[in-house]
Amino acid sequence: MPKKYHIDVQPIENRFPVIGRSGIVDWGEGCLKCAKCVKTECVYGVYKNRSFSTSIMSDTIDEFCKSCFRCVQGCPKRLIHKTINPEWEALGDDLYKPEVINITWEQASTGKIPVSGAGYGGKFSGEGFDSMWTDMSEIVRPTRDGIHGREYISTVVDLGRHLRRLEFDSRGKLLSEPPSSMRLPLPIVFDIFPFGDLSERVWSAVVDAATRIGTIVFMPYEDAVRFEGAASCIVPLIPPEKAQSIDLSGYQMVELPHGAETSALLKFLKIKFPNLLVSIRMIAKSSPENIRSIIEYHRLESDLIHYVAGEDGHEMDVENGLHLKDLIKEVNFALLKEGIRDEVTFLVSGGIAMAEHVIKAMLCGANLVGVDTPLLIALECRVCGNCREGIPCPVSISKIQPKWGAQRIVNLLGAWHNQLLEMMGAMGIREARRLRGERGRVMFREDLENDTFAQLFTVGN
Repeated sequence: MPKKYHIDVQPIENRFPVIGRSGIVDWGEGCLKCAKCVKTECVYGVYKNRSFSTSIMSDTIDEFCKSCFRCVQGCPKRLIHKTINPEWEALGDDLYKPEVINITWEQASTGKIPVSGAGYGGKFSGEGFDSMWTDMSEIVRPTRDGIHGREYISTVVDLGRHLRRLEFDSRGKLLSEPPSSMRLPLPIVFDIFPFGDLSERVWSAVVDAATRIGTIVFMPYEDAVRFEGAASCIVPLIPPEKAQSIDLSGYQMVELPHGAETSALLKFLKIKFPNLLVSIRMIAKSSPENIRSIIEYHRLESDLIHYVAGEDGHEMDVENGLHLKDLIKEVNFALLKEGIRDEVTFLVSGGIAMAEHVIKAMLCGANLVGVDTPLLIALECRVCGNCREGIPCPVSISKIQPKWGAQRIVNLLGAWHNQLLEMMGAMGIREARRLRGERGRVMFREDLENDTFAQLFTVGN
């Protein structure tokens, strides 16, 4: 049995106060100056650690308050009020909601799976990955407890082309030459950031974290050249005009953007660097042309297809575009129909916001996923959009200490890894490779609605 994979997490402090959902507004006027103020009786020590927010002109203690309402109910003049924090409401966007950002901050700080004693109070179903329910029927078997159980659960995945068959001579000697491949200890890679207050410090933190975790980083070529010593964990995105003129011998894998010249460049790289893995980066769209291109790239011996959705997990520049889960299923079915699914490594990214999205994307048919924005959130990004408009970052991400940033990312992936183990254990799956396209372990809301209600609304002949 291989050695159990472990990510070394270490609690690390935030640079800025955590923005919580609720805050307390404390009105001083009318105070009776009670001998024993309810504030001094707070069991969480909230009022001892409070600070004053100049942005909302009130005391803010969100990261300490546990919403017990003891102070609100106990003040004789009702001068203490619980309210929604306006800074909380300003966080994030439709995908990276305040709740998601806050949970990511907690994981990056502690390295632990977030647990809410109040339970889940959200909707039973939603859009995108929230419209999927995984089969957790094996959760009743304690030996399959992902973190503490006795059964070994592997999150290892392989990158590269796979042969359709192996050929042997009459004496049993292997004649087939296995293609180059790469093995990762978990089905997660770091993808190019869609935005951000980026600097060499940020990239240094990301590269350091990837090295410690054992994964790889996709980044623009102009940034990749700064890290020659870490080339083994970096996958540079090569501009087509430079593909034939730069030395790529130090890399294990490179990536080419999908375009008119890609097929010719793929052939060139395979001849010049026979052991180099080549990934093809494609914009995820529902189109027969994309499917034909994927099949053609496979014929030309590409090692990986990288399907990139928009930041919100939908098709880019398409009104009411399909979600990534549907785009993955479309490609997976096409490859199955073509009879080459087992030969293709399919990486997807864009809209992977939480650990559960990793497994759900794989259940739809992906081999592994790429994460981007969650890494920035681990560095305390608020997804405010200032950097897009040239406005200074409110938390100055570009000025972080690389070691601090690397540990925050390691903590986040450590928490995600434990969540993967928990989900796989509850599903009775002990091998991450088996997740790919395992439709029997997942239910889709649209399928359930169709099976339940379609006949009720069918007009008879």
